[in-house]
Amino acid sequence: MKSVDVAILGVSGTLGQEYVKLLSRHPFFRIRSVTGYTTVGKTLREVLEEDVPESIGDLEIQPTQPKKVDADIVFSPLPNDVARKTEEEFAEAGFTVVTDASPHRMDPDIPLIIPEVNPEQLSLLESQKKRGWDGVIVATPNCTAVGVAITLKPLEPFGIKSVVATTMQALSGAGYPGVPSLDITDNLIPYISGEEEKVASETNKILGRQAQPIHFAVTATRVPVIDGHTVSMHVELEENVSPEDVEEEMSNFNGRPQELRLPTAPEKPIILLRHTNRPQPRLDRNAGSVPGMSVSVGRIRRGLSDRSVQYVHVSNNVIRGGAGGAILTAELMVAEGFV
Repeated sequence: MKSVDVAILGVSGTLGQEYVKLLSRHPFFRIRSVTGYTTVGKTLREVLEEDVPESIGDLEIQPTQPKKVDADIVFSPLPNDVARKTEEEFAEAGFTVVTDASPHRMDPDIPLIIPEVNPEQLSLLESQKKRGWDGVIVATPNCTAVGVAITLKPLEPFGIKSVVATTMQALSGAGYPGVPSLDITDNLIPYISGEEEKVASETNKILGRQAQPIHFAVTATRVPVIDGHTVSMHVELEENVSPEDVEEEMSNFNGRPQELRLPTAPEKPIILLRHTNRPQPRLDRNAGSVPGMSVSVGRIRRGLSDRSVQYVHVSNNVIRGGAGGAILTAELMVAEGFV
């Protein structure tokens, strides 16, 4: 596939640095521009904490303005308070923007994409022409909603009615500097602002269930884990189902990225673990053929009735729920001719 020039907005942030790590070894995406705010004028080598490949170490960080960026695709891990206005400026200027930020996720003409789950929603891009943009915006979901939606997708043949979920979310999901150490050490915080609502609303949009929504009861908690969101799920279905039925559907699940053999697509989006004490974030957050891009599922068992199932899953919030998921989305767009 031909080389595609990409840019990273807000490159010095935690997620921006993850983009550098993943894109610096990508087979056809080439980092051409990087932007920032307080770090403008410095080079990547001067700013980033980890070793930067020689090929991009001398890239100078530019202001976050369209006229300062030379790229086909712009990855935006910008803070939510500046993302909406800035991303619209880039789309208006003709860029394809793939955003991790939340402001555009629920806009009716913005696709909210997990490539294996709802690639058909890229058709919404056509409706963005009404905004008068020369470019487009594609959103990626909340990092917790990603794992929830991926594991629910194989259950659609049984009819999904409702979900009770308790999340145990990693510290990296709060960004840097994140949660104060004296609040989280030897502790669990049973509330994360906005997360419970995002899991419900975004998952329904991803699965195309806004007209007949899945009913969610979500409790979002923060736990002293660095990376890897764990979620305990109880799913009520319309049909009788056995744990073996669920295991079969999850084991066989794949999507368009696997068919196209995209570079960031794992061979198996869902990895089943049959140990009684798995999945665990420390052991399973980087599972799979592309580390961090598979969701690990275990403890599949019958729920409160013959029409329900329980399971636990772990997803890497920084990779599958962050930079990796956005890069896979961009790969799909290139492969399908949207870029």
